[in-house]
Amino acid sequence: MEKPVLRSDYHYHLPESLIAKQPAEPRDSSRLMLLERADKSIRHHTFHQFPDFLEPGSVMVVNNSRVIPARLPGSRLSGGSLEVLLVEELESLVWSCKVKNSARMKTGETFTLCDGQLKAVLESKEQNGECRIRFLDTGDLMKDLEAVGYAPLPPYIHKVREQAVDRSRDLQDYQTVYAQSPGSIAAPTAGFHFTPEVMDAIRKKNIEILEVTLHVGLGTFEPIRVDDVSEHRMHSERFLITDQVAETIEKAKSEKRKIVAVGTTTTRTLESAWRNGRLKTGLQKTELFIYPPYPYRVVDQLLTNFHLPESTLLMLVSAFANRELILKAYREAVEQEYRFFSFGDCMFIR
Repeated sequence: MEKPVLRSDYHYHLPESLIAKQPAEPRDSSRLMLLERADKSIRHHTFHQFPDFLEPGSVMVVNNSRVIPARLPGSRLSGGSLEVLLVEELESLVWSCKVKNSARMKTGETFTLCDGQLKAVLESKEQNGECRIRFLDTGDLMKDLEAVGYAPLPPYIHKVREQAVDRSRDLQDYQTVYAQSPGSIAAPTAGFHFTPEVMDAIRKKNIEILEVTLHVGLGTFEPIRVDDVSEHRMHSERFLITDQVAETIEKAKSEKRKIVAVGTTTTRTLESAWRNGRLKTGLQKTELFIYPPYPYRVVDQLLTNFHLPESTLLMLVSAFANRELILKAYREAVEQEYRFFSFGDCMFIR
């Protein structure tokens, strides 16, 4: 009988002072840890050097999902405060969401959001703790959200910030330079380090850059609450792979060229869609939870940020390299005062 994978096996100590409050400026000045799986070596660089570590002919895959302004503070008509976090669009103007302070709210209750600039009605409360709301009096919801909504920054960023940051600045910072398809409520943060100049340098090395789309949902926020990791269930997330992207990756795999995944969301997308040596294309959903000893089938190299202790993302990375090696790298990152989490520095594992 295999020994269970325990949540506590993925704990590490992190001083709160190392949690990044904002992205590096410029973005490619962030630090890059290079982790070699073959000899277990660790070297320290700056992200603008990243193209130097890629093999010509490789294929780099990014997640082009765009973060929507999904955090909407509001109030009940009775005067009580609330806050909506949009989770998933169910149909036009109808969303599944988390609502803070919703315990006393009744089905059919109307409320306002963002200083009265948006209006919605509570259609139902679900058993999983989520609510179903319908927006009212809006002809173009996404345009309205961009005008008045807030970036859905993780709670740990709000916790360590000494002062508020302008709403529009957060919306700009919490987005990759290649974000296109709106739908995420958390950013694919490994992409934060890229600049147009770095992207150009990668293309000049005869490396093709491909885009997939995975709309990041609640799985990013939800902590593991069980001791035995195998009992944890991931939230479902939507993703899209086009025929052209699949053909390019399949050809590269057959020619033994490296597939470089930018971030854990790209990784889950590719690994979820792989079937008998082919990538399934089209719009799909995944609940794939990657943790040791998961056998990677598509991704050969991984660029990723430094993740929370005991998180599903840390376990995904540990399955790619090795738990002991990853935790050793994290200890060194703490000693070297790397910046952690969404706006922090990154690691390239090859």
